[in-house]
Amino acid sequence: MTKIVPPLAPTNTPELGTSGRLLARAALLTAGLTVAGALLGLLRDQAFAHYFGADTDTDAFLVAWTVPEVAATLLIEDGLAFVLVPAFSLALVGRARRTGPDPVRALVAATLPRLMLALAGGGAVLIAAAPAMVAVLAPGLPRADLAVDCTRLTATCVFTFGLTGYCSAALRGHGRFLAPASIYVAYNVGIIALLLALGRAWGVRAAAAGVALGGVLMILVQLPALWRSWRDREPAVALPAARRADRGTAQALRLALVAPIVVFALSRQTQVLIERFLAAPLPAGAISHLNYAQKVAQMPMVLSLMLCTVTFPVIARALAAGDTERARRRVESDLIVAGTIVLVGASVVVACAPQIIQVLFQRGAFTVHDTAATADVMRMYALGLLGQTLVGVLARSYFSEARPLWFPACAMLAGLAATAVAGALAVPVWGAPGIAAANALGITLTALLLLWGSGRRRTALSVRWVGGQLARLLVAACGATSVCWWGAHETSTPVVALTVGATSAVVVFAVVARLLRVREFCLLFRPVTRKLWHAR
Repeated sequence: MTKIVPPLAPTNTPELGTSGRLLARAALLTAGLTVAGALLGLLRDQAFAHYFGADTDTDAFLVAWTVPEVAATLLIEDGLAFVLVPAFSLALVGRARRTGPDPVRALVAATLPRLMLALAGGGAVLIAAAPAMVAVLAPGLPRADLAVDCTRLTATCVFTFGLTGYCSAALRGHGRFLAPASIYVAYNVGIIALLLALGRAWGVRAAAAGVALGGVLMILVQLPALWRSWRDREPAVALPAARRADRGTAQALRLALVAPIVVFALSRQTQVLIERFLAAPLPAGAISHLNYAQKVAQMPMVLSLMLCTVTFPVIARALAAGDTERARRRVESDLIVAGTIVLVGASVVVACAPQIIQVLFQRGAFTVHDTAATADVMRMYALGLLGQTLVGVLARSYFSEARPLWFPACAMLAGLAATAVAGALAVPVWGAPGIAAANALGITLTALLLLWGSGRRRTALSVRWVGGQLARLLVAACGATSVCWWGAHETSTPVVALTVGATSAVVVFAVVARLLRVREFCLLFRPVTRKLWHAR
């Protein structure tokens, strides 16, 4: 178990938790770059849909796309981040009370070379085993040969994504967020560039090559900031005893923390593998419809979790310093804010799904039939968006404690089992929409388990209060969805329908949430209420 130390004096690294202005600025920068990366991701998917539509070739590529999806979850978003952000936070706290060796440099020396060797070996194995992997992921796929070629290209991201995740965790631990928030901008630029340059000549292989290029760009965009962060601290001469202590800490981190985090991250991503396994026997294009729908439906979740990217190091640093009360307040606030963002987005997705898909994708090889099929799937995915967001927020709070925790992995496995069973039962009846509905059911179960367990941890969230606030937000989302549906169907022009529907959803959601006395909305509207009162 991690040793709790008393609060320490400030170090030469920015202390995120002490400045609301610094936290707000970091969140704003992260939000801007997250939106830019998401928009470029949409542009990437639009280019892919325009060139290739939804057929057997796109299904083959999307099987290969499983590799970067799993690698991003395990090496960038969840796995490595859950291990390394708390580790760097502990090292930075330790830096304040040591005059000899630098704990941050000791941590890097103990972990980075081994990680690079493991990543290189994993990528090589995946390239060699590509035919077997395709046969397992999508048995009976018509273009298995094309899927193998694309898998071998995308397998390079095991190495590049691993280094990207390491750099991102180190920078966030140091309180630097601009470069880590830029990685998906660089990634999508690489994919789009090769799609435009080689899409006609190479087909979907151009997108797979773009994944390889994008992975390299993700590393390069972070190197200048990483160099500046580590250059600020000159290395001290480490005594043998200190070296042994640092190596022991790194060994404990490797053995005790990695296993439950890896199981959690892989279980979370396995939901996508189950979906593609179940969709492989369906008519051509089913995997593509699931992919397009999931990418668009998850945008509200991506935006809702951008705040947690900034506050994760804050929570980890607070727990490392023994300030559990600050960590608890931060997690509760993150749950309400993230829930608000994702439920507003889900309301628009459910009410305006056909218009969204028509505006984004219906051109070139992407037909009216593809639009209708994708919209049906996307509405089912939207039902699980709140669960996806809660899992993201709560998982960060669990793993910020920098000690072995198997409960999140067990909760994720329970949700995965529910997804598999429900999907197998739903596919013969509802096809691809049934797969998406099973995904929503499984992730919601996981979220409820994590929320229940969060009241029994060091931070001890007020589960009843948080659950009550989220229930009120759900009521507001139902009202917003109804009004958005009505507003969107009052006009036949997709862009106008989206504008009217989204605007009405935001207004109705805010009003209902304020009437139901959701805490964050009460705080938001308090200055306005006071001005109106004093104006009387």
